[in-house]
Order: sequence, then structure tokens, then C-alpha cells
Amino acid sequence: MSDRQITAGVQDLSREDLLEMLRRMWEIRIFENTVYDLLGQNVIKGASHLYAGQEAVAVGAIAALRPDDYITSTHRGHGHCHAHGDAFADTPEEKQDHLNKMMAELCGRATGYCRGRGGSMHIADVQKGNLGATGIVGGNIPVATGAALSVKMQGQDRAVLCFFGDGATNTGNFHESLNMAAAWRLPVIYIVENNLYGMSVPFEAVSSVVDVAARASAYDIPGVVVDGMDPLAVYEAVAAALERARRGEGPTLIECKTYRWYGHSRSDPRKYRSKEEEQAWRDRDPIIGFGRRLVEAGLATEEEVEAVETRAEQAVERATEFALASPQPDPSEVEEDVYLLSPFSPAAVEAERRLAARVRTDPSMKSQPYWEAIRDALAEEMDRDERVFVMGEDVGLYGGAYGATRGLYERYGGDRVKDTPISEALIGGSAVGAAMTGLRPVAEIMYVDFTPLAMDQIANQGAKNRYMFGGKTCVPMVIRTEGGAGRSIAAHHSQSLEALWTHFPGIYVVMPATPYDAKGLLKAAIRDDNPVMFIEHKMLYGLQGPVPDEDYVIPLGLADIKREGTEVSIITYSRMVHRALEAAEQLAAEGVSVEVVDLRSLKPLDMDTVAASVRKTGRVVGVTEAYKTGSFLTELFTRINEVAFDYLDAPMVRVSAADVPVPMAESLEDAAIPGVQAIIDGVRRVMRHA
Repeated sequence: MSDRQITAGVQDLSREDLLEMLRRMWEIRIFENTVYDLLGQNVIKGASHLYAGQEAVAVGAIAALRPDDYITSTHRGHGHCHAHGDAFADTPEEKQDHLNKMMAELCGRATGYCRGRGGSMHIADVQKGNLGATGIVGGNIPVATGAALSVKMQGQDRAVLCFFGDGATNTGNFHESLNMAAAWRLPVIYIVENNLYGMSVPFEAVSSVVDVAARASAYDIPGVVVDGMDPLAVYEAVAAALERARRGEGPTLIECKTYRWYGHSRSDPRKYRSKEEEQAWRDRDPIIGFGRRLVEAGLATEEEVEAVETRAEQAVERATEFALASPQPDPSEVEEDVYLLSPFSPAAVEAERRLAARVRTDPSMKSQPYWEAIRDALAEEMDRDERVFVMGEDVGLYGGAYGATRGLYERYGGDRVKDTPISEALIGGSAVGAAMTGLRPVAEIMYVDFTPLAMDQIANQGAKNRYMFGGKTCVPMVIRTEGGAGRSIAAHHSQSLEALWTHFPGIYVVMPATPYDAKGLLKAAIRDDNPVMFIEHKMLYGLQGPVPDEDYVIPLGLADIKREGTEVSIITYSRMVHRALEAAEQLAAEGVSVEVVDLRSLKPLDMDTVAASVRKTGRVVGVTEAYKTGSFLTELFTRINEVAFDYLDAPMVRVSAADVPVPMAESLEDAAIPGVQAIIDGVRRVMRHA
């Protein structure tokens, strides 16, 4: 085999490049074998899904990348991480440092890439373009698609490689992502590593097609099948796909036929595979075969090939020594980096207090509807920061389901106001990817009832990435949605699911009750560097209220006293604020002084304002439109017990929706949701202890 033959189609690779590819494959193989041993010794904890056997895919694909391109990876991602980190390290010392950090991360050490927080399945180096691995099968595909969207929107000559296994091709994430990437011609290369099994289930048992690549035809994009045991075949296919993507021609689906040496994890007995099958694939070892090809082509001697293996063994040995000598993370740091804190100064808080007072007392202040305040907040932030864009279902010409994006498409065009497919998981994941790569997306999911469809992307990727990746990234995205009952549209369009979202660390939850609050809180959310779930109430969009002309933000985590009182604190948020105020007015006629506390933000939660109100009144009625069982009131009451129990003169009372799916019939819907009378009755119950 001649030099020309081995490099046909890959003429840009030198002899040194080829030897480097061989070294990377050996380092991945030896690294994985070492990890296997350390797992057996219980030095590495948890689960590790080993990449041995598939080295040619990662090394061949990443060799075609530029340093400023991106990758996303999977639970079986050590090979991707190493090939990427090594390829773009400039010196031998940097390459060793990279390998050290990898092994340290798997060993759960403070010196690891993610400071021991991510481990095997969640390793990342975001600053260098590795946007991270995920333990959720297919979870990285929408993120990669969002990163490609970001690249295109910013006019960058970059591309994204998205690695995943054959099992992921049966997920909705796969199909939703390919559809949008194809429609929008995004610069993303989807690389399927078909190792024949999704854990233990053969691909042929769960797929009607022999080749995953055949599915590309459904989206009118190229589908390519390559030998995943040949790094040059992979390189050539990926290089061609990258060239196509950089020309603006959109995505490519590349299927690499490959095989994993080990089982799904170390505990896997591999009963679903025959020894004959395993041996047949081992006879096609990509590393041995590639080394032999280099020798036969006269590009390396047998001694040089052996020396490459020896170097790899030494590098992994040094990395192992480094990892085992590194300290465990300091337990005192366990709560660091969940959020990228941007605390408002006391002066900013005081300024908002003064502004809120003026809003309540200045009769000359302009009035506008809630929906318009939302629209204006979006427009002002889009004018202020070119990184801000709006995406979601029907947000363009239609103007959003309730008109909150009306006029934005005409003003900013389709580049910054993007109508997406009806694909909630994709919307959430694309927002994550775009946010991690330099943009500030405001993504609308039409109803909060639909947000569970994006649960993985928002809660597992967006909310957790900062912490999971060692505090080395941020995800500045806003998920706008609307909830609540009142329009007789029944159980799938009328829920209040805010408590669900408060449960996940790493994401804020905001629920404004007035046009003033809606505008100021949305502007603050867009400027915040953390993911924010911004929940509007469908029955508030037409509500009129005063809104200042000047630019202002309301600090997230700052509650508001909507009405002063001395005897009972009604603590609530969103639409229930208005019913609480009506109840307070009626109770005042009975001589009961009620204070109405509007939380505005459920996370962060302003316990200072809550506790001050409780200390003043000694009685608490919590009001929510959410189901009684598991509502946010449970958390609120627990927190009050922790900080102000001694000031309570009576047991706290909760007023909530009935534990029934929201019914359609108006009479039943009204009966299921707290009305003014229910709040009055709650206050009377707590007052019996006077």
C-alpha cells in the first residue's frame, strides 16, 4: 500500500498527523482498560461506559475539526473527550494535563475537569468547545442542534459534531433535531456510533431499517454509512460533511458501524452476544489494523508503531498516578456553583421599592395590558443586547398564543424571532445549546402543561450543566410559558406546575402578577446568567396596570407587599394575588386587617420579606392555584416554620386548588380553583385562634 493510497481523500493529513491519530487511539484504549481495572478495585465509583473498540470514530471524526468547532458527547464519551482535548492541546505538557484531568474526573477528584462533580458520564471542557456529555440517551442531540443554531445566527464559520449511539436514534430528540436542523440548514454533523446494541437489545430488534443512515432521507439530508473501524474512512466522511455544513448546506447524518469491546457497563455479563461475534470484531481491531496499514504504506516502521503504544501506556500511567494522588473535593464546596449569582445591591433593591411605591400611587403613570408589558420587555432587551432572541411555537407572525410576541417578527425579522416546530424537547434543548455558545435565548413553550415534554432538556441539561461541569459554564436562557385555569380548556391546558420546576436545583422560577412586575421581572430574567422558568397566567394577559416609561428591572427574589396589614398575612403569587386583594378588601369591611404578600419569584424566594410579614401579623394563609398535594405552599410553610415559627399565633392555613384534573365545564372549573370566598374562609379559619 502506497503513501498515496492510504491518504486518498485525506491528502491534508501528514505522516505526523497519522501517527498522532494512532497515538490517540492507543491512549483511549489503554485509558479505558485502566478504568475497567479501577472500577474492579472500587477506586472509580459509579458507572462507566467504556469506549474501547470504537476509538476510530472519535479520533477520525475529531481530526477533521477546527479548534473553534464544538462537540457534544454521550454517556460513552471518554473517547470523544480525549480525542478532542488532545487534538487541540498545543504542547506535550498540555496533552498530559488534559489526560490527567480526565482521569481525575473519573476518580472523583478535585483536579478533574468538572472538579469531581460530573464523573464518567458528564465530563466537559466547555471553554475548549467540548459542550459536555450526558447520561441521558439522546439528551445531547437538541443541545448540539441549539449550538449549531447559535453558530449560524452569529455568522460564525464553525460547526458542531454530535456523537450518539444507535439507541438514541429511536428517541424523539433525534427526530425532532434532524427535522429542524434540516429545515434551517444548521451546521451540525450527527454521528451515530452503531455498535449494534442499545445496552443489551440488538438494533435490528427495535428498528425497521438496517442502516440508521437511511433515516436521513426522511429529512432530505445526506445519510452516509462508513466503516467505524477505519479512522480514515470516518475522517473522510466527516471532513466532507463539515465542508458541506460550512457552505451553508445544512446537516449530515453519518453512521459509523463499530463495536464495543466491553459490555454496556462493567457489570454487564454480555449474555446477549456470542463469543464468535465478539472475536470476529476483535479481529478487526481498529488500532492494530491502522498501525499495520501505516507500516505497509511505508509511513512508519514497526518500531515506531510500538513506540507509539509505549508512549500511550506511559501517558495513561502518569494520568492515573496524578488522579490517585489528587485530593477529594472539599465537602464545604458542595453547594457552590449551582447558580451563577448576580446579587442586586441594597441600593438596587431600595430603588425598586421606591419605584413600586410610585407605581401604586402615581395616577399619571401610563397604563398598559400585561401582554404588552411582556412584549415591551422583550423588545427593549432585544434592542439592548443583540444576543437576545425569541424562539418557540407561533411566536412569529402569529404573535404567540396570547399575543405576547405580537409585532416582534415585523420589527426584528425571522433571524431573531424564530417559529420552531411543535417540538418542546427540541425547543428546550436548543435553548440550552444556544445559551452555552454565546446567545441569550427566550424560548416560549405555549403552555406550562407542555413543559414536562422538555423536562430532560431543561432540568437535566440546562439547570444542571453549570454545577455538573464544575462551574465552568453558564446557561443564560429564559423559558417563557403560561399556566393556570380560567378559559375552560380542561386538564391539558390549565395546570399550575410551578412546584415541579422549583424542585430542580439550578433554575429560577418567576411568576409575575401585574404588568409592572411582568416587565421588570422579565427584563431581569433575560439579563440573568441562570436558566429561568418564567410563568405567566393566561387570565392576566388583558389585565391593565401602570408601567413606568423608564428602563427598570425588578431583582429576582424580591417579594412585594401589595397591601399592608397587621392581623393576617396572605402569601401568594400570580393570579391569586388579585383574588387575595379582593378578599382583603372585603375582610377590611369586617374589621380584619390583611397583608397581601406577592412572592413574585418562587426561586429565589424572598424569605426576609415573608418572615417580616409573619412576625408582624402572627398568622399566615397561603394561597395557590396549584393542586393542594405537593404545591409550593408545602415548601413555603416549611421555610416559615424554620425561620418564624415562634411568631405564629395560629396554625398556617392553605387555600389551594382541588386535587382533581382541571375540568372543562365552567361551573366545575370555578369549583376546583380557589375563589375570593375560599380565601375569605381561610382567613376566618386562621382568625379563630385570635
